[in-house]
Amino acid sequence: MKKTENPVQVLIADSQYLITESLKLILQNDSRFIVEKVVTEKTDLINTLNLKNSSILIIDPSLTDIEDVTELKEIKTNFPDIKVLVITNNLSKNELQELNAADIKNIILKTASKEEIFEALDASIKGKKYYSNELIDLLFEVNERKNQGKETGQLTISEVEIVRLISEGLTTKEIAARKFISFHTVISHRKNIFRKLGVSNISELIMYAIKAGLINTIEYHI
Repeated sequence: MKKTENPVQVLIADSQYLITESLKLILQNDSRFIVEKVVTEKTDLINTLNLKNSSILIIDPSLTDIEDVTELKEIKTNFPDIKVLVITNNLSKNELQELNAADIKNIILKTASKEEIFEALDASIKGKKYYSNELIDLLFEVNERKNQGKETGQLTISEVEIVRLISEGLTTKEIAARKFISFHTVISHRKNIFRKLGVSNISELIMYAIKAGLINTIEYHI
């Protein structure tokens, strides 16, 4: 008899219950894969990666407490043997470019079909690139948001308040607690703020906010 290969061990990092349960159901019906665990937070993710021999990580960074692509890149660097497949609800062109710059090039949307999910998994395992068709279009859409800078300064009251809280040195979790909103809502606000202002990190955001008069240097705490 032909020897059966060991199944690919999958770790899922996502806090969206319906998605994680659907992925588990899809994968458990295929003998090539076995779901080791589902995690929702970075700490649990790191602990699991240290303890288990996962082959592939399926992750939605926006639905865990991973704050930016840099943190995801660190995980990939610290665990070089694991393959990473990002599966997300939505992705902007800037976010897609950031993921590419971090050498994360297996990305699909949660609208993907079952066949597309398995194609993405197969490509990830083989070390090949894979994007949802929508993301391929986005990647090559060179004229997208040429006038994005016109949005500068058009922050909502809530976004301005979050800029001020960031300038005070509060973490994402602390901002969520202060405003009585979820961690993921704060992340969403941050992404919108960065997009509208055309900045890519906290330092650029603070400098812009000071120049625009949203905060003053007294309010800015390092």
